Amino acid sequence: MSAAAPVVELKQITKRFPGIIANDSISLTLEKGEIHALLGENGAGKSTLMNIVFGLYQPDEGSIEIDGKPVIIDNPNKAIELGIGMVHQHFKLVEPFTVTENIVLGMEPKKGLKIDYKSAAEQVRKLSEQYGLQVDPNAKIHDISVGMQQRVEIMKTLYRGADILIFDEPTAVLTPQEIIELMAIMKRLVAEGKSIILITHKLKEIMQISDRVTIIRRGKVIDTVKTSTTNPNELAEKMVGRGVTFKVDKQAPNVGQAVLKLNDVTSKNKDGISVLNGLSFEVKAGEILGIAGVDGNGQSELLQAITGLRKIDSGTITMTGKEISNHSPREIIEMNISHIPEDRHKHGLVLDFTVSENMVLETYYKSPYNKNGFLNKDIINKHAEDLVKQFDVRTPSIENMARS
Repeated sequence: MSAAAPVVELKQITKRFPGIIANDSISLTLEKGEIHALLGENGAGKSTLMNIVFGLYQPDEGSIEIDGKPVIIDNPNKAIELGIGMVHQHFKLVEPFTVTENIVLGMEPKKGLKIDYKSAAEQVRKLSEQYGLQVDPNAKIHDISVGMQQRVEIMKTLYRGADILIFDEPTAVLTPQEIIELMAIMKRLVAEGKSIILITHKLKEIMQISDRVTIIRRGKVIDTVKTSTTNPNELAEKMVGRGVTFKVDKQAPNVGQAVLKLNDVTSKNKDGISVLNGLSFEVKAGEILGIAGVDGNGQSELLQAITGLRKIDSGTITMTGKEISNHSPREIIEMNISHIPEDRHKHGLVLDFTVSENMVLETYYKSPYNKNGFLNKDIINKHAEDLVKQFDVRTPSIENMARS
């Protein structure tokens, strides 16, 4: 009796974008009931490969088989028909809608000519109980935690009948406790007969949850191993292509005077609720100050207040003795305060600008990049090329769009 075919088999998948081979003849199998981790650095080609499986991209070369049968997945609807679901890193939810409305969107049960939301909510409740997801069908998306929103994304795939689930960097936005809960959910899913591909670069999670791991580096498969036969050091070395040490030697900081001070800072949201409430602290020259807390407890609002993206209602913010409370973002930038945002797609980049154009977003209006209202493309490109070399930016060309 022959062994069962893999639930997914990718054969020599190649995907090209202008100036780059994102996936270079990749072959991969997913067995029924396993958690298969896809490991690689940012930009290695993991998400591109899974976007091909989900029909968001089409391969330039290679083929896909589902349960041993060749298929062409030319759109996400086809993937869903084949029992494939994807939990995206950036959630695809309508925030003013309820959990139920989001889950059934596009596949709403009908009663006559009307949508039967009562029946839909009951289906959602049963799914929640079956997989231990503990989601309130009637809650609004904007009222629930990020971890719960992710569970809604999982339920969207289950409602559509997915047996193959792709998780794209699922723990990036979760608290440690939520990560533990997500792993328990994954184990329950495979116990119910589902199969999971987990995209990640977090070695600890791979060792805890996966059965096999495929390592991708710069678009190529380096190796596929059973997780039980490997270790974090070996995986890290294969992921980056050199020896890696996890030991960190920290020197004592040479701390100077306070440069940034917040004194009794309060800021309210549009509903008049304080998101920052009498907050005071200082940051000294030469130190790294960590801000700890569960997502949704004011960390984003704090950074917005410091960088001029949010008004404060009371208190003061000073930089090297100068008050900067409620100054504009450009004025804050002129004070040499920079902000690396939590979501680079929403707040860090203009995705339809080139790499080069994105590198002068804060300075494009200044000389030498701007003269008499005209941008000097040659100087901007030279600046971008220098930054690419200095900081080892992995891009095939400074003329590539940031989204690629």
